[in-house]
Amino acid sequence: MEGLIKGLIDVALGGGGHGEADDNHRQQHRRNGGQEEGEGGGQRDAHSRSSWADVVSSDGQGNDYPRPSHQHQWQGESGDQRPSPWGRSGDSSEWKGEPGGGSGDGDWEIAGGGRKKHQQQPRPHRKVPAGQWSGYRVPAGEQEYSPDVDGGVDVEPTQEELDDLSKACSRLWTLDLNGLTPGKDYKIDCGEGKKTYQQEDMASGSLFSWVSDDVFRRPTYSRFCSLLDNYEPSQGRREVVTPEEKHEQDAFIEEISRTAPIKYLFKCLSGRRVVSGDFGEFKGALKALWFDLYGRGGVSGSSSAFEHVFVGEIKEVGEAQVSGFHNWLQFYLEEAKGRVDYRGYIFPRRRGESPDEETKLLTIQFEWNGVLKSVSSSLIGVSPEFELALYTLCFYLGGEDNRVRLGPYAVNVKCYRHGGGRLGSAFPISEC
Repeated sequence: MEGLIKGLIDVALGGGGHGEADDNHRQQHRRNGGQEEGEGGGQRDAHSRSSWADVVSSDGQGNDYPRPSHQHQWQGESGDQRPSPWGRSGDSSEWKGEPGGGSGDGDWEIAGGGRKKHQQQPRPHRKVPAGQWSGYRVPAGEQEYSPDVDGGVDVEPTQEELDDLSKACSRLWTLDLNGLTPGKDYKIDCGEGKKTYQQEDMASGSLFSWVSDDVFRRPTYSRFCSLLDNYEPSQGRREVVTPEEKHEQDAFIEEISRTAPIKYLFKCLSGRRVVSGDFGEFKGALKALWFDLYGRGGVSGSSSAFEHVFVGEIKEVGEAQVSGFHNWLQFYLEEAKGRVDYRGYIFPRRRGESPDEETKLLTIQFEWNGVLKSVSSSLIGVSPEFELALYTLCFYLGGEDNRVRLGPYAVNVKCYRHGGGRLGSAFPISEC
């Protein structure tokens, strides 16, 4: 397979259950030929939080060092060493990456009777100011927001869409006006395919070759990304939510509420009498669904729908395991920091069809902080507001299996409840 990455964006940003259901789904995955696998107490230490700002290592004189290895070690109380889900927080207040060169003398070398990746060389990067992220931590009422960005499109659902979840999801797909265009806004390199059980690394480089810095200037994207370092990845450790983090949550909900997908979601839910016709109450319900804490791994207040679905968690009981982690932006940022190792895509059910750089629904294998997730699926290049609206719609109007059509993709949106009335997990599975 050809292809060292054409360009790796180094990003430096300043600031800032359903465990049982996953096990059941993992069994279903094996029966179906492989589609998905996967799915915390104590105050967080300031130096152990997983900060997405810490991407580029520097000596303070402009010299960049190689990216950290994928295996971070931490010393436990008993003296044992285990993969750590956390990196040290950086204090950089700027970020920027750009697509660009980079070449190598081959993707693979033979060593010890097997194949292994060449070490990626650090790439030069530019930085641009990203001071607006600190402004997201003040009270939401003191922040500035975009005007309504629904593009003037009709967000009123038809009766047919109110009666048919698949038709509603198809309409939602067309309303993602803030979604990205492959080749223009980002580029991926899928590498080679594999079966779920195969452990060999089939990707010579990163999944994402580059993502345009303009993407992170878009209000909903930047606000979404500012939330990603607010969580303790280790499942079973209690979350501590600061007032500033609550401001970020409020501001994110306010920002996305001005977009077409969220307005359409409100119309659907109010049309089905799931929520009242009061838009303010709807926004409160949306925040509660995604950000209210609940127990997972036997510890109360240790998880939330947002953390599990979009950020990801690491189970440390027994064999370490990645659960959740279904968002492409989180994947890109963690990959840029060297914490994610992409290991190739999982073969589609339908022979002869392989993903390429235009594909927007991928089933892949990767390691996060040295912990393997043998199968995971994500939508690529969709906006944060679309993805949140899709899963919310399926949670309220659907069941555990929601077979819908998203543009050219036949998808089963899996939706698990946690403790009855909470969203435990949600992710897409390709039906092809």
